[in-house]
Amino acid sequence: MQPQLRRTKIIATLGPATDAPGALKRLLAEGVNVVRLNLSHGTPDDHRARAAAVRAAAAELGNEVAILADLQGPKIRVERFANGPIELQAEQVFTLDCRPDAPAGDATRVGVSYHDLWRDVKPGDILLLDDGLIALEVLEVGKQTVRCSVLIGGRLSDRKGINRQGGGLTVAALSDKDRNDIKLAAELEADFLAVSFVKTADDIHTARRLLHEAGGTAALVAKIERAEAIVNLSEIVIASDAVMVARGDLGVEIGDAELPGLQKKIIREALLQSRVVITATQMMQSMVESPIPTRAEVLDVANAVIDGTDAVMLSQETAAGKHPDKAVAAMRRVCLGAERQFEPTEDLSVGAHRLDRTDQAIALAAMFLAGQIGVRAIVALTESGGTAQWLSRYRSIVPIYALSRNAAARRRMLLYRDVNPIDFDAQGVGPTQAARDAIRHLFTLGHLSVDDRVILTTGDHTGQLGGTNTLKLLKVGQGGVAEGLGEL
Repeated sequence: MQPQLRRTKIIATLGPATDAPGALKRLLAEGVNVVRLNLSHGTPDDHRARAAAVRAAAAELGNEVAILADLQGPKIRVERFANGPIELQAEQVFTLDCRPDAPAGDATRVGVSYHDLWRDVKPGDILLLDDGLIALEVLEVGKQTVRCSVLIGGRLSDRKGINRQGGGLTVAALSDKDRNDIKLAAELEADFLAVSFVKTADDIHTARRLLHEAGGTAALVAKIERAEAIVNLSEIVIASDAVMVARGDLGVEIGDAELPGLQKKIIREALLQSRVVITATQMMQSMVESPIPTRAEVLDVANAVIDGTDAVMLSQETAAGKHPDKAVAAMRRVCLGAERQFEPTEDLSVGAHRLDRTDQAIALAAMFLAGQIGVRAIVALTESGGTAQWLSRYRSIVPIYALSRNAAARRRMLLYRDVNPIDFDAQGVGPTQAARDAIRHLFTLGHLSVDDRVILTTGDHTGQLGGTNTLKLLKVGQGGVAEGLGEL
């Protein structure tokens, strides 16, 4: 019996913990599909070195691994303190200094990175610091100062984040640093570019334009972490190639109680718009220290998988944790366990879906047929990965093998749920011979066995972008020979 294929993809963040000798190879061997370069930390040379190390380790293991470059975004932070961290007490008055030349902070005041903060707030607003661990109520707004009363005190150290409860800060989505980091992502040939603190579709359009001007071809990931993004969710999803449920800042802005329902809403919207969706932040946070996850973390990951997320992401767990490879292994086990309970309930009738493209119609027909007659796999001969993406949007228990000669397309497909990209070159042969060669190739790799029935999608002209227009039902004969059962 062939082993269960994992359908949900795993993203792991690189950092000091993965720089140790052998750590990166162990991480990839445990099943990481995409690595994340967090451009909020480290220097450009750090990221160049990590990207090179990823590609070397992947080549050594014979794996393909995609790279996601994650922009810092205009995260609003307190500046530095003159004598180290301070302790804020409830009902204490504390001032946020918005001047560009604000002195180093003390127990009564501190500078902020967003110098227009005083223009965006009013008395009665609640400001949340350090992911909501500290809460301030705005008492008075002066010219370049925000005088506050401490509602929830605690230890406050350098560069901790600031959010306004309910959102509404007008800071732009792309900072000067982000614009330089977009050029870095293009230089590194990143496969995905994540845009932080997106508020509208225009933020994604601007990032895409800057990326193309820099020569980059990465897919754009919109990080949903602002209250305003929820209001504009549909237009943001449509403008993006993928979305990320970034639960850290989103939970701070909208409140923890609203977060579970919004996570499900974002996943549903992404699937409705045929976009990839990633669930992220503190999924296995206890494994920064512990070698095993908590039961609550297991249920959190499993619920995201059952809801239909394409990928789950590890952040601090792998970047700075004590057990990065164990965190990936735990994530893999939980995904596989949740997938064994998965029962597709999607309505695959034509009337339930808007079909604008031929390859989309072929994908829907393939999934409908797979559910009616029972097949071992769906095989997509694809140049750009477009057909594989459509196939992955229609949830099924049947694995999808996407065969492409295009390495960049294969790496992008590493983020598609259910899709297993495989290097295969059908250039120069007709569609019938390409289908035979594809089945034999999968048989040789051990993915197919004699008597398996397979649905294959292809086009009249192999290697042509957007050319999928044919569906074949095939049976695997002796030696991997494809036997035709029918064609649509």
